[in-house]
Amino acid sequence: MDIKSFLYPKNEVSYLMTSSNMKEAMDKLEASHYTAIPILDEKGLYFGTLSEGDLLWKLKDTPGLDFDTMHEIPVISIKKRMKVECVEISADLDDMLALAADQNFVPVVDADRVFLGIIRRKDIIAYYTRNIVD
Repeated sequence: MDIKSFLYPKNEVSYLMTSSNMKEAMDKLEASHYTAIPILDEKGLYFGTLSEGDLLWKLKDTPGLDFDTMHEIPVISIKKRMKVECVEISADLDDMLALAADQNFVPVVDADRVFLGIIRRKDIIAYYTRNIVD
């Protein structure tokens, strides 16, 4: 078993671009039902992950910011409260499992840090649940 076996590919994952704004982030999170979403740069490299909590704290901590002005806030300017680590596709399965213990999903990148997709913790749990041997 390797990391590729768990990969939920990029073409099936909702993500933001570094050029996106807070309004776009809210809309994508709502449409995808995600609680956090990967951010990619213009070259497709993994930049980071934005969470619902990050958006709420930005809204709370920015005087005058409301739903009508969110489009003015670039996602890259929003403080990320948690650093979501990525894993390289060629890494050991144990490296991915260690990250998945603390993250809902693990972003997967190639050797050049190009985003390939995610590994969802729920898929890992489902796999191990099906394959547990007493």
